[in-house]
Amino acid sequence: MNKLVHIGFGNIVNMDKIIAIVSPEAAPIKRLVQRAKEAGTAIDATQGRKTKSVLVMENSQVVLSALLPETIAGRAQDTLDSEEEV
Repeated sequence: MNKLVHIGFGNIVNMDKIIAIVSPEAAPIKRLVQRAKEAGTAIDATQGRKTKSVLVMENSQVVLSALLPETIAGRAQDTLDSEEEV
């Protein structure tokens, strides 16, 4: 079964497809996001708010979130922990 993680404002992604959750502040990440937007592979899940994390997915898509990377990682870990208890 796919494990899903909530990334804010009712948006959910498949945890199995996430390669990295990074801060958008570094220049290489800014370039990655800009290239993804130009290529049409960026998914903006910020609902108009400031981008605080960038999720790099397996299929070369980039997901932008208004939640901090630590928040998303914590939610992902909570999902994994609850699956282990079952």
